[in-house]
Amino acid sequence: MSGARSPRSEDQFLCSICLDVFTDPVSTPCGHNYCKICITHHWHVNVPYKCPMCKKAFKKRPELQVKTFISEMVAEFRREAQQKASSSSSEQQAAKPGEVPCDACTGTKVKALKSCLVSLTSYCETHLEPHLTAPGLKRHQLVEPVKNLEGRMCRQHDKLLELFCKTDQMCVCMLCSVLEHRTHEFVPLKEEYEGKKAELGKTEAEIQQMIQKRREKIEELKQSVRISKEGAAREKAAGVQMKKLFENLPDKPERFSKCVSVLGKQSFSSGRFYFEVQVKGKTGWDLGVRERDQFLAPFSPQNWSWVVR
Repeated sequence: MSGARSPRSEDQFLCSICLDVFTDPVSTPCGHNYCKICITHHWHVNVPYKCPMCKKAFKKRPELQVKTFISEMVAEFRREAQQKASSSSSEQQAAKPGEVPCDACTGTKVKALKSCLVSLTSYCETHLEPHLTAPGLKRHQLVEPVKNLEGRMCRQHDKLLELFCKTDQMCVCMLCSVLEHRTHEFVPLKEEYEGKKAELGKTEAEIQQMIQKRREKIEELKQSVRISKEGAAREKAAGVQMKKLFENLPDKPERFSKCVSVLGKQSFSSGRFYFEVQVKGKTGWDLGVRERDQFLAPFSPQNWSWVVR
């Protein structure tokens, strides 16, 4: 008859000092087991030497016994736990961008369900199970998943930063609020975060509105420049046409340059002359004679000219 293998409980392998699975387990003369580094540090800072569990005192520092059997059991337990976690993790989806990943997952990082303030580690549903079942780990404080958990802890009191001090404009923990900042004004950190987020959104909207107005102004300036260029081009074209109109008349010294008139006959000193002038459809016309030396002046008796209009 083969004996059934009883399932291993994590409680069997927990160090009562660090509340975690044994690392290099050793035994005291009274028979209690601890991590080697944990009991060594405990006796280094606590004198006289006592067992943390049964409080038995020792006159001198006891010799610690290495527990090979327990080490093997712990190693086997870790392998089984890792296989179970890997199997469970493979069935779960990996953490998406922006989500807090599980720090205990070795393969695909699954989305964390809780963060532990004692171990400063985030756990997925599978790796969180010991914190929900093991008596020693149940005492650990769990919070919603937090990125950069170490940066969210108060360096002075090793507590979670849960409050925002409006007086000093900084994040503080509960102990800070009753000690160094006890006379200051506080709000929950989440409330301050939401307020700052809303304020930032409003500022961003105002900046976007300013940018839009600048863009519209630039378009107006571009349109104005375009219209100015088109107007200048039209004026230039009109000037060219006017120049061509005037160029149709012969440019000779005998012409009257300031009046829109041309010489009908070369100079004469005496005789009779006959002229026919087509004036139909004209808005105005002049017919006359004048002295040659006065060709730059308007038609008038004062300018030695005779004219019919």
